[in-house]
Amino acid sequence: MTDRLDGPQDPRGGHARGSSPGPHDASGDADPTPGDAPPAAGDDGKVHPALSDVRSEDPLVPAAEPEVATAGPAAPEAVPAPARRSRLGPRPTLAALFLLPSLVLLGAMVLYPIGYSIYRSFYGANERDFVGLDNYATIFTDASTLTTIRNNLIWVVVAPLLVTVIGLIFAVLTERIRWATAFKLIVFMPMAVSLLASGVIFRLVYEQDPDRGVANAVISSVSGVFGGGQGYPDARPRGGDQSPIAAEGRAVVTKQPAQPGQPVLLPLVGVKPVDLASAAPAKAAQPAPGELTGTVWVDFTQGGGGQPNQVDGTEKGLAGMTVEAVQNGAVRAEATTEADGTFRLTGLAPGDYVVRLPQSNFEASFNGLSWLGPTLITPAIIGAFIWVWAGFAMVLIAAGLSAIPRDALEAARIDGATEWQVFRRITVPLLSPVLLVVLVTMIINTLKVFDLVFIIAPGSVQPNANVIALEMWRVSFGGGGNQGLGSALAIFLLILVLPFMILNIRRFRRDNQ
Repeated sequence: MTDRLDGPQDPRGGHARGSSPGPHDASGDADPTPGDAPPAAGDDGKVHPALSDVRSEDPLVPAAEPEVATAGPAAPEAVPAPARRSRLGPRPTLAALFLLPSLVLLGAMVLYPIGYSIYRSFYGANERDFVGLDNYATIFTDASTLTTIRNNLIWVVVAPLLVTVIGLIFAVLTERIRWATAFKLIVFMPMAVSLLASGVIFRLVYEQDPDRGVANAVISSVSGVFGGGQGYPDARPRGGDQSPIAAEGRAVVTKQPAQPGQPVLLPLVGVKPVDLASAAPAKAAQPAPGELTGTVWVDFTQGGGGQPNQVDGTEKGLAGMTVEAVQNGAVRAEATTEADGTFRLTGLAPGDYVVRLPQSNFEASFNGLSWLGPTLITPAIIGAFIWVWAGFAMVLIAAGLSAIPRDALEAARIDGATEWQVFRRITVPLLSPVLLVVLVTMIINTLKVFDLVFIIAPGSVQPNANVIALEMWRVSFGGGGNQGLGSALAIFLLILVLPFMILNIRRFRRDNQ
């Protein structure tokens, strides 16, 4: 049999001499799989031209690529160039150009003041006097600054919690009323008023005089409905042996016992003319059987004249005085004087009685609370703060409340939960992110409060209502002239605010993610 042009064949059907073993005869004696194409590689590993377009069906044998004729030696295989990454957004230089004005303003209005305040806090009232950490030590040793820290602690604990709770109550209740929009508008309206104007408003609200202060006018009106009559704190019995009455402690009693059926005279002096401006003329009471009658009046005639211990026509009666009939230490009857000062004690058994004007008649009538005094000044200012910010809290919480799935609430009601259980176990937990945002925001605002304290608190009690922000202004520009201590207070206030600001920023980022 004639040999093929490519050399003698292996009688066992093997590969040509000099060819590399294929993947199927790695052991040297394995028979090739029927149907496999003969290897196309020669001694030099190149594909024979006659077999250049023969493709193997074996997936392990790579398909031969057609050989490209070249005029010279084979060119080296070209290395593909790395793909350029596409950039989102503008180039860094262009972005920096647009950010430059904002960065300049940030540095000029935030970073530079902070840095200079830190620098200035290490110097005294004179910038040339280096004092180190003495200003920071003064914050925790001086009595006035300790008062500011105490007041700020009260503010941080009380004001944000009350604002959040009241805002939550308003937000829940507005869902159940038909005029919710009008109510929200009224509650939110103080946010449109500056804190300076709010301070002026509440300075008038807290006036001591009920004729000017709204708060005390309301309290006095309620007290007048449920309380006693008018008091005469300056009234007293006339001195001397001729007077039929005498002082017994802060009460006034008759010197001689009286019996039913005879009139009793109780003359007083020392009442201010302003308390008698609307008083009616006194009138002598007429005796009646089985009754103790009498008159309580001011035994003084303007311009002179008149008889002591006698009711004259121009003298004024004391209305609203409480009169008691006392026997053996026990009150047997009680009455209140009329406009002309007369009274009647009825239902008395025969016997001797001491007629007494109790101590309550000589106490000043209730004219409201001293809101602007040293005791109540801080709670009063916190009340003004709540009035301003309750609408803000209500709007934020109402927005969170509208996002709560109603299915959960209805399912709880169907399962038999009461409204309080639904509110406490479902509404409040689902609103906790919003409530936390409101609470942290209010804490930051309370730490920075200045306007309300400066306007509402009178100068005499301002040290009792002082806060860190006001003390910082006072020692720096309000007469103290010590900008070193003021700068230290500013940095101390910044340190107190920073944790809450970081907490808010982290929460915003987490919500956005």
